[in-house]
Amino acid sequence: MTLAIKPPVKSLKDYAYQAIQQHLKKTLKWEKQVKKDEDSEALHQMRVGMRRLRTAINSFNLLLNIPQPASNKKIGKIARRLGNLRDTDVLKETLETHYQPQLPHKEQKVLHTAFNALDKQREKALSKTQATLKGEDYKSLKQALAVWLDKPIYQPLASLPIQQVLPDLLLPEVSSLLLHPGWLAGTNIVDSEVEVCTNWEPQNIEQELTTQGESIHDLRKQAKRVRYQMELFSDLYGESYAAYVAEVKSIQDILGSMQDSVVMGEWLANVFKSEIDASLPTLATLLKENRYQLWQQWQPLQERYLQAEHRHNFHLTILNPMPTAIS
Repeated sequence: MTLAIKPPVKSLKDYAYQAIQQHLKKTLKWEKQVKKDEDSEALHQMRVGMRRLRTAINSFNLLLNIPQPASNKKIGKIARRLGNLRDTDVLKETLETHYQPQLPHKEQKVLHTAFNALDKQREKALSKTQATLKGEDYKSLKQALAVWLDKPIYQPLASLPIQQVLPDLLLPEVSSLLLHPGWLAGTNIVDSEVEVCTNWEPQNIEQELTTQGESIHDLRKQAKRVRYQMELFSDLYGESYAAYVAEVKSIQDILGSMQDSVVMGEWLANVFKSEIDASLPTLATLLKENRYQLWQQWQPLQERYLQAEHRHNFHLTILNPMPTAIS
């Protein structure tokens, strides 16, 4: 008879080390191409790698003795430089491929002014990004993490089995997401009940995005943090967990697209020194239609996450990772 052998239980530090190693490797993989400005996809991948590295370090912050040059704040500063450059690429690509072909010839000619301004903005962003990647902060970050990965230092808590403390690791960020005031955009509270305002006209949505845009955008950022953190532990949960990860990603994507549309309108207004309805009326209409459609996609998710049962089930899913397999 062959006895079943229980595989070694992974500890918190195993997951922390694996996540930091993986996302640092991804970040460094694209560094050379980004410095040479060879490929916009390389920039995107390096930015994602840096964001996920930041999430990993922040998620395990209580367990690690990470050197100061690799702190959450330091990584965030470098990631923002990459983000500024990436945002100009996304803005130009969206204008060129999605909106420009739909414009009348006159507005397409007007749009050339915006493209010229965008090219100048990109030159400045690229220069700052290249300087950042050649600078001491970035070099110190890489060196500090290389040293830590060679000889990692942990707090005693890091030796605990991952499944014993995993819910406690995840629930603070999830709770911050569920309690975010951005969920209440476009709602009324009547006798302690939240009512989502459906069947709004486009002008109502535009007004709400003007007054609540910052809160909605911050909700999107919190959804991104939750998604990245949850994805660190997908192998420890089942289908229900995967479904919540997918929903949070949808929230992030829809609210992100809505924010991108708002930012595009504001950026164009700044370029032309006036509301774009005057210089680019067709484009202004297309942007409003885009935001209206995104709002229709957003509301079913908003209604779902304002339901007590759905929020309760989310918590229950987090509280119940899969038991350690036996082989």
